[in-house]
Amino acid sequence: MTEQLRLMAVHAHPDDESSKGAATMAKYVSEGVDVLVVTCTGGERGSILNPRLQGDAYVEEHIHEVRKKEMDEAREILGVRQEWLGFVDSGLPEGDPLPPLPEGCFGLEDVDKAAGRLVRSIRAFRPQVITTYDENGGYPHPDHIMTHKISVVAFDGAADTEKYPEEEFGPAYQPQKLYYNQGFNRARTVALHEAMLARGLESPYEDWLKRWDEFERKERTLTTHIPCADFYEIRDKALIAHATQIDPDGGWFRIPLELQKEVWPTEEYELVKSLVDTSLPEDDLFAGIRDNA
Repeated sequence: MTEQLRLMAVHAHPDDESSKGAATMAKYVSEGVDVLVVTCTGGERGSILNPRLQGDAYVEEHIHEVRKKEMDEAREILGVRQEWLGFVDSGLPEGDPLPPLPEGCFGLEDVDKAAGRLVRSIRAFRPQVITTYDENGGYPHPDHIMTHKISVVAFDGAADTEKYPEEEFGPAYQPQKLYYNQGFNRARTVALHEAMLARGLESPYEDWLKRWDEFERKERTLTTHIPCADFYEIRDKALIAHATQIDPDGGWFRIPLELQKEVWPTEEYELVKSLVDTSLPEDDLFAGIRDNA
């Protein structure tokens, strides 16, 4: 291998990188891969989900700065690089009917124009592999769906000098593989749920499984399983660093780590574009790239 391996993970908000594919990133960092997290928004409209910080006047008034500091800490824990695209959080609309999205937010951006910022990042970093969300955003948050849209456009657009001229966006570059994060898949959820019940423990996934169909989550093709159980502790530590977003006593941490490592020691991805030959299933995001480099 003569060329540096580079992985770019595109996420909507600070904390998404620590809840989706974090152990995978930590694993690759340990192997010397250069990993860059691109965060599309500042998470300004995210609810304060940690009961210990709810009602904290400073946190509420300075949420943008607080979430940036949390991201800095998580980045250091994971060992990755990180950059902001600078879009404004759309918030998660609630109600029936849903209210309109706030003016100027990420979810209302022109897709091709917004993708230009990501094109610039791709051309500068030159990743062989990019990970992002599927067309449903993982769950239907407008920022997650927009993250999917700009990532798909930018994957091809990074090599398109007519659409994104080099004098404005930098020298053209073509990434080789595009993946969707699929860590919250039904097979994993069922396996952990049943393992908890078999040990006489209460499962946090009871309601998840009952509500699965409400989100119209079709079964995805899990093409790539990354063995990364040795990095689950790092994943959890990075997630806890996002203190405004994560309740350390909440459902995220109710499955004992040793049980997770035994029952489900991988993180899953869906390969959606590849410009290199690879055979499925994979256990490496760089399958087909290492040998050809």
